[in-house]
Amino acid sequence: MNQYPENVIILPLDSKVLLPSVLLRLMIRGNQAKDLTKVYFRQASKTTSTNKPMPDIYVACIPVTPMFTKTIANNTDGDQVVSQAPQLPLPSHQDNKTKSDDSILLSDDHRNRLLKYGCLARIVRVQRSGTNLFGIFVEGLIRFEVNSIYQNATSMTPYSGSWMSNVTYYNDDSRILRELSLEENHLVVVFKELSQIFVVKMKELQLPDSLIQQLSKVVNTKPISSLADLLVSLIETTFEERLQMLAAPLLKDRLKMASEWLTRQLHVLQISDKLGTGIDGALGKRQREFYLRQQLEAIQNELNEKGEIKGVSSGGVSSVPEEDEFAELHRVLVGLNLPNNVLVIAQRELKKVKKLPPSSAEYSVSQNYLEWLASMPWDKKSEQSIDILKSKIQLDQDHFGLQHVKKRIIEYLSVIKIKGDLKAPILCFVGPPGVGKTSLGKSIAQAMSRSFHRISLGGVRDEAEIRGHRRTYVGSMPGLIVQGLRKCKVNNPLFLLDEIDKLSQSSRNGDPAAALLEVLDPEQNNSFSDHYLNVPVDLSGILFIATANSLDTIPEALLDRMEVIELHGYTFEEKLHISKTHLVPKQILAHGLQLEQIRFADEAILYVAENYTRESGVRTLERALASVIRAKCVEFAELREKDQQYSYNPFIYVNDIISILGRVKYQKEISEREPYPGVVTGLAYSGSGNGGILFVEASKMPGEGKLHLTGSLGKVIQESAQLALSWVKTHAFELKLTTFAKEKLVEQDDIHIHFPAGSISKDGPSAGVTLVCAIVSLYSGYYVPTTTAMTGEISLRGQVLPVGGIKEKVVSAHRAGIRKIILPFRNQVDVEQDVPEKIKSDIHFVFAKHIWDVLVSALVIKGSEEWNTRVYESNL
Repeated sequence: MNQYPENVIILPLDSKVLLPSVLLRLMIRGNQAKDLTKVYFRQASKTTSTNKPMPDIYVACIPVTPMFTKTIANNTDGDQVVSQAPQLPLPSHQDNKTKSDDSILLSDDHRNRLLKYGCLARIVRVQRSGTNLFGIFVEGLIRFEVNSIYQNATSMTPYSGSWMSNVTYYNDDSRILRELSLEENHLVVVFKELSQIFVVKMKELQLPDSLIQQLSKVVNTKPISSLADLLVSLIETTFEERLQMLAAPLLKDRLKMASEWLTRQLHVLQISDKLGTGIDGALGKRQREFYLRQQLEAIQNELNEKGEIKGVSSGGVSSVPEEDEFAELHRVLVGLNLPNNVLVIAQRELKKVKKLPPSSAEYSVSQNYLEWLASMPWDKKSEQSIDILKSKIQLDQDHFGLQHVKKRIIEYLSVIKIKGDLKAPILCFVGPPGVGKTSLGKSIAQAMSRSFHRISLGGVRDEAEIRGHRRTYVGSMPGLIVQGLRKCKVNNPLFLLDEIDKLSQSSRNGDPAAALLEVLDPEQNNSFSDHYLNVPVDLSGILFIATANSLDTIPEALLDRMEVIELHGYTFEEKLHISKTHLVPKQILAHGLQLEQIRFADEAILYVAENYTRESGVRTLERALASVIRAKCVEFAELREKDQQYSYNPFIYVNDIISILGRVKYQKEISEREPYPGVVTGLAYSGSGNGGILFVEASKMPGEGKLHLTGSLGKVIQESAQLALSWVKTHAFELKLTTFAKEKLVEQDDIHIHFPAGSISKDGPSAGVTLVCAIVSLYSGYYVPTTTAMTGEISLRGQVLPVGGIKEKVVSAHRAGIRKIILPFRNQVDVEQDVPEKIKSDIHFVFAKHIWDVLVSALVIKGSEEWNTRVYESNL
């Protein structure tokens, strides 16, 4: 028997006996059990990757004597009876320096009760059933006699410190069946007849037809030696009788014992049938239940492992579809490698639902909960193949510009490639609509080879939509985060939290923004708790990208957890490039035309962008271009109906734009204006990320020195107006607006300052320098050229303070025709980093530290080029 190893790790069977050709399920735990299962899973993993057959892993299944049981009958030749089961001599612990660990695979008590006979088994399957608890399926192969046991002291083997046995195998005498005598052949015939009678009796007990058919197949096809061992395991036999069967090396002895016990079992069944109609009729019912739930467990395990019966659980005979369904669900849960705490809850829920009637409401709730647990990607990750050069090309192809965003993504990918692992950042793209925030998220997911999932947060007003509902509610379900994980089927996708600034803040249903605090905190989201699942879910592998139009409505605590990356609006040159490479080809194909059938001139695209759109993004531009393409579709369709498509002109020029789109919607505001004292052009920034120019008009009238403000102004800009007037009054003599130092400037005048477009709300600390220039221009007679614009706030001492939204303001000013812009000195770095080179070459920038710098650069008197510089120099 050289094909089997002589030294095998011991797997003790407490009050159980494994016979050859029988499948047995055992529960093991402890350190040795963990080592044994690790070897199995390692071999299974190698088999999957190499497509090679998995090598067999053997264990020595040795029975141990039950507690308080000392005698058995060991009949090896039909005559000799031994009153005491032969036990192994205990190994000396003095010979082993390694003390036994706390493993229950072979404890000290087991070693004291090990018997001398056993069965070599092959591990068929291993299931994880709890915390450090494993269910192991073993198939009996051949009998053996134990020579000795010892503790493995070799540190290089996977079973270091485990208890091993040195064995001698019995010869398999089923191969010499033809050499039996006539009397011994008679034993074979008798046993086969008894086996057939047993099958008929099982059929009378109304067992499921599928099991009867498979049992009949086993009886007719299995070798006589294997059949004897299998039936002895099925019928009612004691531990001592099965051990006697294990210790019998000769086939004739085993056939005699099996025939005797099978005959006894058939007599018991026959008697129970006769009593079934009497007062002891419960005996027959108990007999049937015994076979249904206990003895046929070995049959179904045997057939299930060989693929002969589908949908049969390992816990008992099941002909009910619901039980089959839960058996499959249990198999899926065990194979998922769940975290220990999740596995305990899943097992508890599975045990509870098996006791519930299918018609109860709690049954469907528990079933749905288990299905959610089974469908979650607890340990499934998508493989990341990161190619830095390829990612750069991908991002450049999908998006024009946005260099600072691409730089941040390439940095993240580079660190992952070098380090191998990195906490995913929480990025927040902030910018006006239509600049490509959502599409940029898709490109990043594609560059990182990650699954992409978009969660729209606009209008989400309930905390339960993020954290999930409690299972006590009708129609409860997990939150959007857990639903996204289930849909992606991996635990490291890219989640795009779209419109995070549009979350509804409602105290009645909870604050969804507060529910996102745990989701978007890298230090906490490794144990996110969903109210429905009620178990920790690891979100640390997810790359979250949020999008927003404004930061004003995002709570500070939530904003602190995200890395804000601003996306600015596009210049006309950038819009031209985007239109030629993305928008126009996309719309041509969407309208069923070929690319060569529509040819836009660059001037035509720029004309559409300048005169028919007023936005930072490109959505309105795309719709306008689509209108032009539809007009060309009509022209081409009409010509084709007349069979004159050869006369179709695919080129589109500026004159065609005017005839197709009609009158111009937007004109440059400054083109029709004349310079006038008291009128100044400022720069504004809207909350949606759009910039624009803002006119400030000031006039005076006889009155009592009051200040009137109109134009739908907020409190901040009203305070800026008061501050500007106070500064001008303080420095009226230096500005030569009064004849002596103590003269009051507006003692007998009222000042009215108006911001046109009164239907649009205006606020923000960026109009201070504009208001000062308007008041000074009003009283001095000097004017500010219409091609000059400014932005910035002032202090009471006249210092020019920096403001935000510089790129948006500059781009909008360039779009309106401004050629000179006055900015705070501390915003110079914003111009250098964010403003495109084309705009910097078209606009003259003046950076002011004090309001005097602004006045000198802005005010002009007719007949003179600039403001009187001596006024400024005298106040330095």
